[in-house]
Amino acid sequence: MTIDDRLLVVVAGPTAVGKTSFAISLARLFCTEILSADSRQFYRDMHIGTAAPTETELAAVKHHFIQHLSVTDSYDMSKFEQDALALLDRLFEVHPVVVLVGGSGLYINAVCHGIDQLPDPDPEIRRELKNTLEQDGIAALQQELSGLDPVYAGQVDMENPVRLMRAIEICRATGVAYSALRTNKPKERNFRILKLGLELPREILYQRIDDRVDLMMESGLFDEALSLYNSRGMNALNTVGYKELFDHFEGLTSLEHAVEKIKTHSRRYAKRQLTWFRKDPGYAWFKPDEIEKVVEFIRQNMKKQENQ
Repeated sequence: MTIDDRLLVVVAGPTAVGKTSFAISLARLFCTEILSADSRQFYRDMHIGTAAPTETELAAVKHHFIQHLSVTDSYDMSKFEQDALALLDRLFEVHPVVVLVGGSGLYINAVCHGIDQLPDPDPEIRRELKNTLEQDGIAALQQELSGLDPVYAGQVDMENPVRLMRAIEICRATGVAYSALRTNKPKERNFRILKLGLELPREILYQRIDDRVDLMMESGLFDEALSLYNSRGMNALNTVGYKELFDHFEGLTSLEHAVEKIKTHSRRYAKRQLTWFRKDPGYAWFKPDEIEKVVEFIRQNMKKQENQ
């Protein structure tokens, strides 16, 4: 197949908007497979808290990059980019359309546009930064990054310690601002890309988030988090749903308050996701119940390409 014959359909949007079922419907209609770009769903030990696809959903359509790692495994965007592109080369040999779904904007961008080649993590610097985070809190990381690279500090989610540590790590290791090393030049891909964003009115989305958290608790999130408590220092577990329950296990908050914090932090996360995706003018936005409209949109895109 040529580039024109290969179409990667990206399905993105905030948490709880309905990306999983929507992507499955698309994949079944186009007789294809799904790649997950939800970095939290990579880990097999975090099934409930990440709302990973159920066994029934996984059986409906073949999925890739779902629960293929342990929370102790080292994995990053660069590795994901390499693995996803290699898989896409194989899938496009038999499928003219492949679906990429997820809420992790950076991982979606890694597949669609590539990431800059940056220095490998420095274990010693990373240990120092983790100690700083544990002893002095995230404010210390925010202050250091603001001094080293005010440009990136104005762009990054300053509440995400993983991103802060990585940027500081690069600044320290190279002596150059992280923002100066990020060229953001898209890499050439041997497939076309069609980006779809899913959205809902805010009040509906927030209610879905609250209902999902309640369902997670009923389904055993408490016990899942407890089983992972001894691994709480791993980056994979620095995520909403687990951090709040870890605080409860340490006696820092009541269970009721922890659950409310999960809901609040999930809503804030959804807001950040929407802000991220809406910055990209390449997305066409739909509601999750507009599957027929989306299918027609995809087919028109394919037909238009054939006529060019």
